[in-house]
Amino acid sequence: MAFAPLDQRSQDDVAAMLGKLSSADQDRLVAAMGTIEQVLGETPAPPVSYILRPPRPGDMGWIVSRHGALYGEEYGWDERLEALTAEIVAAFVRNQDHKRERCWIAERDGENVGSVFLVRETDEVARLRLLLVEPSARGLGIGARLVDEALRFAREARYRMITLWTHSVLSAARHIYERAGFRLIETNKHNEFGRTLVGETWKLELEKHQQQ
Repeated sequence: MAFAPLDQRSQDDVAAMLGKLSSADQDRLVAAMGTIEQVLGETPAPPVSYILRPPRPGDMGWIVSRHGALYGEEYGWDERLEALTAEIVAAFVRNQDHKRERCWIAERDGENVGSVFLVRETDEVARLRLLLVEPSARGLGIGARLVDEALRFAREARYRMITLWTHSVLSAARHIYERAGFRLIETNKHNEFGRTLVGETWKLELEKHQQQ
């Protein structure tokens, strides 16, 4: 019984701390605690569930906003990245060829956690653009799944090649591209986003890759 007041005081302190967090932060905290329990072997890992779907109203604005925020937070890139993202998204919305161009949104527990675009460059060449996975959803295979879906669609649309532009610092994305069969063909230094960066052009020849 002597410990009862202490237990209650501890519960009250924890409740007070949690009360200061936003709902999203509380959800992330609970998820992190679940991960700790799984690593320690106290609970089995639940199945990871997410869906890939077409964009809905509001999703394009989310893509622009999250690119600006995440690249700013994680790499120190400036607002020019967000401006470029907005230009790409606006061009897609205005000019989309629905038979040969697509955008996919990854959604988990009702929240957007990823995106990718496949857009027409020429009749035979498509471009993969704006691959993004939220930090809370990384390590679940969502990025690879988004790229795989884009490749599947590109083959159905009878493109012969896919190209993309990325950067040497984006190691996770580069790993996904390499595993999917893309090959680095060109590099260039630039300072477009407020940092000295090494841009990279990667390509995947679909017919050649299918034969291997």
